[in-house]
Amino acid sequence: MWILAIIVFSILIFAPSLWVRYTLKRYAFHRKDFPGTGGEFAQHLAKRFALNIQIEHGLEGKDHYDTKAKSVRLSPSYFDGQSLTAITVAAHEIGHAIQYEKQEKITKLRLRYLPLAHFLRKAGSFILFGWPVITALLQVPYAVPLHVLAVGLTGVAGVCIHLIILPEEMDASFRKALPILIEGKYVLEEDIPAVQRILKACAYTYIASALINIIFVWRWLKR
Repeated sequence: MWILAIIVFSILIFAPSLWVRYTLKRYAFHRKDFPGTGGEFAQHLAKRFALNIQIEHGLEGKDHYDTKAKSVRLSPSYFDGQSLTAITVAAHEIGHAIQYEKQEKITKLRLRYLPLAHFLRKAGSFILFGWPVITALLQVPYAVPLHVLAVGLTGVAGVCIHLIILPEEMDASFRKALPILIEGKYVLEEDIPAVQRILKACAYTYIASALINIIFVWRWLKR
């Protein structure tokens, strides 16, 4: 029963992440009917919505809008790719840029609480990995409860970060990107269901990450 429970628990934790990767890859094939790449589409949307932002190459799999640099960074495969995934991911990240350019209320939640969550995660990591040095300098015995607390704090902060981000991600996908793609007739009608799946994957990336953080915390608290 324990083995079965562990298998089911693992599936529930990792299935969303696998689904996200599968969905994005499924529609990443080249499309001749698109007039440009994801990067070019992002540039077009930035001009259309009069956004004072930069469109740049980012790290593969790390698509995001940098609020400080005011830059949309796309994976090379999406920036230079001419696929439904590339176009949709570009629209999603432009959705974030619109949120911050308009200073919408939904962005205030992230700006207010995300720095705190990052601080807590860094504090937990510092205590976790710096504890051997701390104990040596202070000449105090290793404290298992503090070790567990630090790891728990790190994991919980990671979960909080992703939960804080989620509403903003959903807004960027379904209140920004989807209307842009449909109303602007940038995609064919038969592509809309696929676009919706891709946009769900863009938003649910954070749910998948939060679930992985949960199992990380659970493992350490069981020790």
